[in-house]
Amino acid sequence: MDEPKPINEHDPMNEPEPIDRMSEFENRLRQAIVRRPAPPGLKRRIVDQRNRRRTERFHSRVVLWQRLAACFVLAAALGGGLTWRHIEEQRKGEAARDQVLTALRITNHALNEVQARLAARNHDE
Repeated sequence: MDEPKPINEHDPMNEPEPIDRMSEFENRLRQAIVRRPAPPGLKRRIVDQRNRRRTERFHSRVVLWQRLAACFVLAAALGGGLTWRHIEEQRKGEAARDQVLTALRITNHALNEVQARLAARNHDE
């Protein structure tokens, strides 16, 4: 007696008819597009997710503006410091110039007195 052959699933003889395959596909397609009620809490989750994204965007904008403000304050402080330093150096330079001019006036006055004494001495001799 012949043994029954094992069924080969890939054997074209074992495949369903094309019409059967089409109706099976249509059934699956109908099931996939059937309108089903939304799961409970879906709307709440979507709204929460949207609110979370809005909050994150708002937070990132706030952080950006805070960083820009901090950069502006830092730049203003540095600019103010450099300006103050420049003005201070100018003030010191002007004070040094005034001291030099005062020293020159004193020296000029002393030289004039020495010259006058020398002239008086030469005149007396």
